[in-house]
Amino acid sequence: MQDGFIKVASITPRVRVADVAFNVESCLAAIEEAAGNRGAKVVVLPELCITGYTCEDLFWQDALLDAAERGLVSIAARTADVDALLLLGLPVRVAGKLYNCAAVLFRGELLGLVPKRYVPMYNEFYEGRHFVSGPKTVTSVDFGLLGEVPFGTNQLFACDTIPELVVGAEICEDLWVPMPPSNAHAVAGATLICNLSASPALAGKSAYRRQLVAQQSAHLICGYVYASAGEGESTTDLVFSGHDLVVENGRVLADSGVFGEGIAVSEIDVLSLAADRRRTSTFEVAPTPEDYKHLTTYFSLEFDGEGDVGTVGAAGRSHEHDVAGRSHDGEGEGVELAIRTPLTRYVDPHPFVPAMDDARATRCEEILSIQAHGLASRLAHTGSDHAVIGISGGLDSTLALLVTVRAFDQLGYDRSGIVAATMPGFGTTDRTYTNAIELVQSLGADLREISIVDSVLQHFADIGHNQDVHDVVYENAQARERTQILMDVANQVSGMVIGTGDLSELALGWATYNGDQMSMYGVNASVPKTLVRYLVDYCADAYEEQGEDEIAHVLRDVLDTPVSPELLPSAADGSIEQKTEDLVGPYELHDFFLFHVLRHGSGPLKVLRLAECAFGTGTDQEIYDHETIVHWLKVFYRRFFSQQFKRSAMPDGPKVGSVSLSPRGDLRMPSDASSSLWLSELESLEA
Repeated sequence: MQDGFIKVASITPRVRVADVAFNVESCLAAIEEAAGNRGAKVVVLPELCITGYTCEDLFWQDALLDAAERGLVSIAARTADVDALLLLGLPVRVAGKLYNCAAVLFRGELLGLVPKRYVPMYNEFYEGRHFVSGPKTVTSVDFGLLGEVPFGTNQLFACDTIPELVVGAEICEDLWVPMPPSNAHAVAGATLICNLSASPALAGKSAYRRQLVAQQSAHLICGYVYASAGEGESTTDLVFSGHDLVVENGRVLADSGVFGEGIAVSEIDVLSLAADRRRTSTFEVAPTPEDYKHLTTYFSLEFDGEGDVGTVGAAGRSHEHDVAGRSHDGEGEGVELAIRTPLTRYVDPHPFVPAMDDARATRCEEILSIQAHGLASRLAHTGSDHAVIGISGGLDSTLALLVTVRAFDQLGYDRSGIVAATMPGFGTTDRTYTNAIELVQSLGADLREISIVDSVLQHFADIGHNQDVHDVVYENAQARERTQILMDVANQVSGMVIGTGDLSELALGWATYNGDQMSMYGVNASVPKTLVRYLVDYCADAYEEQGEDEIAHVLRDVLDTPVSPELLPSAADGSIEQKTEDLVGPYELHDFFLFHVLRHGSGPLKVLRLAECAFGTGTDQEIYDHETIVHWLKVFYRRFFSQQFKRSAMPDGPKVGSVSLSPRGDLRMPSDASSSLWLSELESLEA
């Protein structure tokens, strides 16, 4: 699988207590809906769904148990052509004891029986009256027409055609205990945990259940599919509401809700999970499942449905895949492999920005606090009560000033110790100049206006550069002159220069080496441009609520100003001529690329596909077309690789999110690395 997505489903069929014939048909209908209609390759049904969970002492009746076992045989026979791993619950007799089991079926074969490890006997639960705890050690048991099958909790089910897909199972209460079986499954190599559950409805429980599942998936860096019993279970003492969840590494991808339609379908990115586990050095995985006392049973999924490409060849565990998604073993021609699972999951176009307004405000406040505390600590450690910032009237310098004000207020320093220097040059417009002046004055900082025009012209004369040639020398000379001024002023006041550059600019190398690339503490270094905008907007709202309307007005105009370094002369009408996004591309695209490349280690074609989903390519809601995304993705890779030398020398600054480019932290990368391997994937699209 080129992209690593596997479609999964949890579904709650309607049941009748002890009516096995009805329940078998209901389970088959659910499987048809999930696997047949929705294209799921892993389907999870609830605990004891073949009989119903609330059978009570009827579980002592051989008639019910015989019918349940016959029902499983029937389901196996009637799903022989279903290309999906199926997990469903039933009671199973083994050696004179009764076990609450998950049956794992694939194409008519019973791959294993996974018993419930922790059987509750408290409050509303009476399972210990009927069932015993399942053993960890896997043995072989005779299941009649379905033959000898593995039995025990320590089982994994691994896909030959997607090596990263390794499935483990646990049942209901197993998740609620201090040491869930899924912990051991994950250490043994499981990337997808399936939970067959019958969790009754209680006030507030659905939110807690959702939180618990999400937390466990994050804890184990895995996918988690949860299916709970619903309509048709007895209401003698309890009500069962159903609850189906698909979660990936703490992120809820699909949630049926309670008393809902009873199905949750989405795609788990097993390649991303595998990449996250590799980079997390403390996440231990046994060299083999057997080393952690787990038995592995293999199955082979095919991918020939709608949206898939090609056919699958012979199954094997050591497939290698080339860029085109062909599988080969080193001999002869490759066999074309299905490379894509149709995506239904939501792909966030702005992954650095919280989606919900309340969450966004909370996140913004948290980030601003991290930035301010980092700077405050650095000022306190150095014994400095002065800071020097270059103020352009743009987004980044505005955010840096706001953060510095917070830090000074936190330390009880006078804001006059903030030296805010505006340094007009050849491209400075009245709009940005005025905004810079008004903002500094409104915040009570020490405003200094220092024109760089004369000094830069003198510099041009000194090095013999024609001032009418607006090349890289023309631009960078201004950036370096401004940095020199800031550094020298910092020496004058015994303060430190506060860097204003953001994460997006660092990723693209959109900074002048030994110019704005350099400072003594970079407060925005791990804040991407898309998030900078939301932080400034949040501050505007906050100042407005405090009655500081003048500050709020300036901040909103800064937000409306095109992003520009203002290093080239302005247009004839005095407006900004040099617009950054016209030159390097839209920041929302680059931030999207950056997140998926660094956070998940995704390759170019996968990043492209995700971007097309996120930005509605080929739909009525299209924001960017295919050609535009490919063009800027190539620009991203070229600049990201070629500009590493600037990041290798970047100053200190606080990490505020999951992605940072600090050479001392998240990114240790050689400055002379080649981008050809990554660009070749994109070039293959044109071949």
